[in-house]
Amino acid sequence: MIEVENLTKFYGPRPAIKGISFQVNKGEVVGFLGPNGAGKTTTMNILCCIIPASSGSAKVCGYDVFDESLEIRKRIGYLPETPPLYPDMTVTSYLRFAAEIRQVSSNKVRASVDRVLEKCTLKEVRQRIIGRLSKGFQQRVGLAQAMIHDPEILILDEPTIGLDPIQIIEIRKLIQDLASSHTIILSSHILPEITQICKRVIILNDGEIAAVDSLEGLTSSLNKSERFILKVRNSENGIQDKLGALDNVISVKAEKDNEFLIECEMNSHVQDQVARMALENSWGIEELKIVSMTLEEIFLHLTLEENEPGKVKNGAGV
Repeated sequence: MIEVENLTKFYGPRPAIKGISFQVNKGEVVGFLGPNGAGKTTTMNILCCIIPASSGSAKVCGYDVFDESLEIRKRIGYLPETPPLYPDMTVTSYLRFAAEIRQVSSNKVRASVDRVLEKCTLKEVRQRIIGRLSKGFQQRVGLAQAMIHDPEILILDEPTIGLDPIQIIEIRKLIQDLASSHTIILSSHILPEITQICKRVIILNDGEIAAVDSLEGLTSSLNKSERFILKVRNSENGIQDKLGALDNVISVKAEKDNEFLIECEMNSHVQDQVARMALENSWGIEELKIVSMTLEEIFLHLTLEENEPGKVKNGAGV
């Protein structure tokens, strides 16, 4: 559905993106991650045909961003970081206007407006002035304009920025609902949001792709050890030392009362030894579970640690 090959964009002498390549398949929800200035918004603007690339190629639904931009615009709905709203218009009049400039047939405008009002839970404010709405409702109006022409693809740049926790949950649920019927590219600095919504992530760093993979795939490729949590009912003095003395155990850290984080060598099956030791010492296991790398840990590894002097980018998953 989206094919990007060796895409590069210069702003004057400075490259914003440097020969990036990736694909997004139909029905996927893909997270776009990276520090500020990594090239995320530039890439999205190229895919939406807002700015041209300097070189490389990009196709959306088989259409080329250089030569067939009008066809691509019909198939993409874009919510930029700052929603393109007219604060003096009512919600309904603005959405009608958005439908008209998106060339929705005149006999379908009303139905299209009603559809997005329903999907974005805007019915109760349909006659309100946009400038008097809360930030959360304004964000919903911005999302509604991106959906007004029923596009196949939604590209959302920081859709929950500046919202309070309740509004974030509401917008997140809306995006999850939309994921069942749209291909979505979602940029966000809220990493748990990406984890909950997206099946795959593309991590950009300094204009280059650092990784493209599922969260599970990234975790597997970056892990050099295994970690698991042991929680027991009956702790005793020296439990940390006993666990640390087991074969293949790298470290043991007391997290809180009767709970320990154990790091061990990959595929060493230390859990079996831990369970046996807990039984022999009558510790009473309450919990014994693997702990995977979080998306935050993966992100920091790929965008900070890989840039340390003397380290070479590993390009995991590319």
